[in-house]
Amino acid sequence: MVVEEVARRLNGGDLRAKIEAAKDVRKLVRKSSTSNSKSAVRCRFAAAGVIEPLVSMLHDSFPIEAREAALLAILNLAARNQRNKIRIVTASAVPPLVELLKYQNDNLRELAAAAILSLSSAEPNKPTIVTSGAAPLLVQILCFGSVQGRVDAVTTLYYLSTYKHEPELVLDAKAVPPLINLLKECKKYSKFAEKTTFLLEIFSDTEEGRNAITNENGGILALVETVEDGSSISMSHAVGALLSLCQSSRDKYRDLILKEGAIPGLLHLTAEGTPIAQDKARILLDLLRESPQENRLSSFELEKIVYDFAANVDKTDKAVETAKRLLQDMVQKSMELNVSRIKLKP
Repeated sequence: MVVEEVARRLNGGDLRAKIEAAKDVRKLVRKSSTSNSKSAVRCRFAAAGVIEPLVSMLHDSFPIEAREAALLAILNLAARNQRNKIRIVTASAVPPLVELLKYQNDNLRELAAAAILSLSSAEPNKPTIVTSGAAPLLVQILCFGSVQGRVDAVTTLYYLSTYKHEPELVLDAKAVPPLINLLKECKKYSKFAEKTTFLLEIFSDTEEGRNAITNENGGILALVETVEDGSSISMSHAVGALLSLCQSSRDKYRDLILKEGAIPGLLHLTAEGTPIAQDKARILLDLLRESPQENRLSSFELEKIVYDFAANVDKTDKAVETAKRLLQDMVQKSMELNVSRIKLKP
């Protein structure tokens, strides 16, 4: 009965009643004591027809108070409810949310960003959001927003970038500097670092992105540190980004990567990373060893680095054996790559 009464007021004509009803939606969801009861309340509200009037309140014909109340209600209806997320987008919520991303009111803008974040986690919603023009506005929040706004922007761009069908998200390289700064600040093994390095690996596939990574102070170092200290996922994305740099132009990027002390982390990855990360690390090590003569690591230097790494992994009596195995793997990979290159020559 309470849900139906709230729905009746939302669908009525009185503005003050609509605002209070929107606030009641949020209160009633939050008031539920368990996750199951919250889910049931969200479903009842959707079935009662509250989504369409809430979406209509997002438009600029409504005052700020009404739009804020509607945003908060929508956020609570969408939380942990994929069906409601799809219903909200089907009700044409994305265009007014994108308009709110342009708004001068910081609170409204970041509430809209949070709503788009929530909606973008549902796979069927991604094409609509990708084509909505939200991405450049999210990049602006990433550059100039609050800490929470920047975190929400990164997560939304990550969700949209994981959509593997048409249309694909096109990202502006202006996002790279704030992504690098966020990676510097966060724990390299965190879920957030995984999302950040995922996006940086995407940027490393374009010339603009590569330039932005290397032009940002500490950009390559942040990736090297993630290879050393990240989770298996963030390590893989970080080494993938470094590999993309070096494969695009070894002469341009090899010395920059070596200067940041990448070798120990890469050796560690060849021993303990995921199969994909191990392959990336081995290929990158091979590219780094092919540096010009004056900058090339000597055999002694490389063997010492490998031995020091092995000694940290195994006991001293096993370090020589481990180091030998690692060096043999590197030589074998190098031979395989050279054979592949010969086969590819016309």
